[in-house]
Amino acid sequence: MTIDRLFRFIQFEYPWPLGPADGRYLMRDHAGEEPHHVLVFAAWPTTTQRRPRRWGREAEPPSVPAETGLSRATLVDTAVVDAAAARGWLDGVVGTHAEEAVAEGLRVLNLALRAQRAAAADPTLREVSAAQALTVRAGYGEGVEVAEGAWTAARDLAVAVGREGNRQQRRESALRPQERLAALLSGRDAVLACEELALRARLDLDQQRPREAALQTHLAIEAAVAEFQAFREQRDIARRLAELEALRGPLSAAADEALQHGPSQATIDLVADALGRIESALRARAAVAEY
Repeated sequence: MTIDRLFRFIQFEYPWPLGPADGRYLMRDHAGEEPHHVLVFAAWPTTTQRRPRRWGREAEPPSVPAETGLSRATLVDTAVVDAAAARGWLDGVVGTHAEEAVAEGLRVLNLALRAQRAAAADPTLREVSAAQALTVRAGYGEGVEVAEGAWTAARDLAVAVGREGNRQQRRESALRPQERLAALLSGRDAVLACEELALRARLDLDQQRPREAALQTHLAIEAAVAEFQAFREQRDIARRLAELEALRGPLSAAADEALQHGPSQATIDLVADALGRIESALRARAAVAEY
């Protein structure tokens, strides 16, 4: 029998609690509109081996580690499709459109995680990437199936694909993360405020939140101009510092625009360019640092 009421989904599994309670959540861009996705959260807790011990006896180190819990987020497209359309979509996702489908799924999932962070007033709740996932899969099934995290057909997708993996490799190559980590932990270096702000701005920009990205980048460049004064004698830093100083005025205007009515495309392009320059300056500083 041919099924003509199928729903497509992207599913992510992570080895830590994502935050939202188990259940089904309707996703709309604006109140009163039809939902574009149903987001289904399910979690299985971390378990440990516990053996009874006599009162007062010192605890013994565990012989085996705790079993890691699992969190699953299933992003179900509310559009109904028939079997032929579902199979065609799945073939396309597995073939040439995997990166696009995963990126869109993460964008919607991270919107939900951001909402949970605000609703719970918990700054420790984090957004996620494909590379962090244990499994990313695409599939389709009937309504009851996909609501329970099951499917009629599904396939695993590669998680470290395309620009995300390549960009991360380039960053790590330039920043020498292991050397710097040792320097940071031993007190021979310190995390700059502009680094944290630039990372938050990058996340906002990558997750298509231009308003927040404009505000964070404005703060990041103000912090960078102040903090890079101490490194201006290092090779190439003075030139980069002058570039950042020249961007302070335009980014202040961009932040004002973001607060008033949201940034235009030209402003978003300015923010992206400025953020790239901050990141480039940070890489240049790390490249010449002596740990």
